[in-house]
Amino acid sequence: MHKVLLVDDQKLIRDGITSLLGLSGKVQVIGECVDGSGVLNACSELQPDVILLDLSMPVMNGVQTLASLKQAGVVTPVLILTTFDEHELVLNSIQLGARGFLLKDVSLDTLVQAITILAAGGSYFAPNITERLLSSVRSNSTDFTMPAPQEPLSDKELQILQLMAAGYSNKEIAAALYKSEGTVKNQCSAILAKLGVRDRTRAVLLALELGLIS
Repeated sequence: MHKVLLVDDQKLIRDGITSLLGLSGKVQVIGECVDGSGVLNACSELQPDVILLDLSMPVMNGVQTLASLKQAGVVTPVLILTTFDEHELVLNSIQLGARGFLLKDVSLDTLVQAITILAAGGSYFAPNITERLLSSVRSNSTDFTMPAPQEPLSDKELQILQLMAAGYSNKEIAAALYKSEGTVKNQCSAILAKLGVRDRTRAVLLALELGLIS
């Protein structure tokens, strides 16, 4: 059972998400915040596996909350769940450490899958959002710049990168390729180093942009 801290200013939304996630039998909402001002304390007290964060909130919005979490060194993965999908918001959220981004019209199955992936150390971005990111990169309309790869990837590394793009966690990649989780973790680190990026999201976006994976 994955423990989630839900941050949203609308009570109806909070109640609905809490009820739906409870029905899944896989996720439990252990705490709620009406804006970002109480998130740091809630994380310290409740130790959630994932933070489910809205972007548009009074007092302290989602982007400000991400910045606060980053400054405080909180490593709990954050999944953005919002009604807004403007690419600037997505990019800002990723740059501040968000590990996933979904719209509120997402299905329960997809939401549970995303939470499970983030809790296991992976990232999850809706396909349409990934395409917006790529479009932004291609048009150079933001400062979300992509470096050139430092050295070529091996066939095995490309296989792992493809699984990363599909949202697989290290544990799931290890099971799929019959490797230890430690080996996969080391190979993922090597992939990031070769691509010259600092996280899995940028690795996947760069690989898609360069046509290394599809």
